[in-house]
Amino acid sequence: MKTIKIAGVPEHFNLPWHMCIEDGEFEAVGIDLQWRDVPEGTGKMCQMLRDGETDIAVILTEGIIKDIAAGNPSKIVQVYVQSPLIWGIHVAANSSYNSLSDLENKKVAISRMGSGSHLMSIVNAQNQNWNTENLQFEIVNTIDGAVESLTSGKADYFMWERFMTQPLVDNGIFRRIADCPTPWPCFVIAVRNEVLEQHPKIIEQILDIINTTTEEFKLIPSIDRTLASNYNQKVEAIQEWLKLTRWSQKQMTAPTFDKIMEQLLKLQIIDKKLPKESILK
Repeated sequence: MKTIKIAGVPEHFNLPWHMCIEDGEFEAVGIDLQWRDVPEGTGKMCQMLRDGETDIAVILTEGIIKDIAAGNPSKIVQVYVQSPLIWGIHVAANSSYNSLSDLENKKVAISRMGSGSHLMSIVNAQNQNWNTENLQFEIVNTIDGAVESLTSGKADYFMWERFMTQPLVDNGIFRRIADCPTPWPCFVIAVRNEVLEQHPKIIEQILDIINTTTEEFKLIPSIDRTLASNYNQKVEAIQEWLKLTRWSQKQMTAPTFDKIMEQLLKLQIIDKKLPKESILK
């Protein structure tokens, strides 16, 4: 058995991985795939790839591209979710903020620097023509940290995937005042270069197995109910999410890569365009 470590957020996008692991699909081909939930998200997973704490990460596109550009020795092997991620912009339920314009020059809670919640706050500021130099950040690590930070008034707003935060909205902890979709496919699969060089066949097998599952994922009987109970969601919300979500089984195309590069440059998330070969396998 070859042990491979994989990390991802504890969110509904990743249920296909858990199903394949529980069904023994990786074991059947001699792979002990060890999943680790990372509620802190992309910034933390970038660090884990750098430190060799994980071999594979299912990670936000903008976060890993920024980190590979900054020297993370990993590559993107394929797109995992093709559809954009819909980020909800949340405030404390009892706050006085009612519209996006109320949040200009206010403090944004982020999980950590370089995370999706950080980078998407820049995307949102640019969409609103705010001066991104004036963005102020409060690092909160996890969604629980964000609840504490917004409720106590340490930060004013928080951006996170809108379906995962829906229970907090339903329970009157957060109010969502707007949505902000990513201008690119949201999740990719990244692998450390060392693992790619030493075990290319194993990585190929892992991708074949997950791709077979994601291709047919929406057709699984009662998958909406399974997702709803696993992730503490209402079935109607999950049905809407399933309609909006498209998994991918392919590597990123050159035109998509170029478009993302241009957007990240414009957002000043990266400072120069990188050749495709340095990011994509």
